[in-house]
Amino acid sequence: MINENFIYLGVFLNSLGSISYAIATLKGKAKPNRVTFFLWALAPLIAFYSEVKQGVGIQSLQAFIVGFGPLMVLSASFLNKKSVWKITRFDIICGVLSILGLILWLITKVGNIAIIFSIMADGLATLPTIKKSYNFPQTESVWIYMSGGVCSAITLLTIKTWSFPHYAFPTYILIANIILTSLIWFDFKKLLKTGS
Repeated sequence: MINENFIYLGVFLNSLGSISYAIATLKGKAKPNRVTFFLWALAPLIAFYSEVKQGVGIQSLQAFIVGFGPLMVLSASFLNKKSVWKITRFDIICGVLSILGLILWLITKVGNIAIIFSIMADGLATLPTIKKSYNFPQTESVWIYMSGGVCSAITLLTIKTWSFPHYAFPTYILIANIILTSLIWFDFKKLLKTGS
């Protein structure tokens, strides 16, 4: 376990990743999926609210920055019309299911249930970007996912009380970021084609 003040380093690194993605979006180099980024902003901010209400403390900053960064990228996507990724029926289905998860949270209003539904909603929102990262990794910027993974790892290393509200969301975010970073960095679709 490391000192919990390292959370600030994780939040700073995650912010840099989000800023780099927003700049890439403004330049037209990255093309974020607006469905994903909208829900990536919403679900973590709900998790942040739930974590704060359950007394998670400084580790809840990780959920906040994981929601605020996509909000910044989403905003940037409206400033450059060339930075928009075409939304498919798959994206809409994932978005609807994700929103359903958030509605279920609103109905229950129970802290741990809110975190579970936030993870479920975020995971469903992640599916379109996982698919896009596999098929078109060049339309993504790897740094937002790498820095998000580092922030999550730092958050997990600072936890003193290993209870569900403390570790659930950072663990999920770490796994999601490892998947996305790997898909973009290694371009598995290209590797599989050359390996055949």
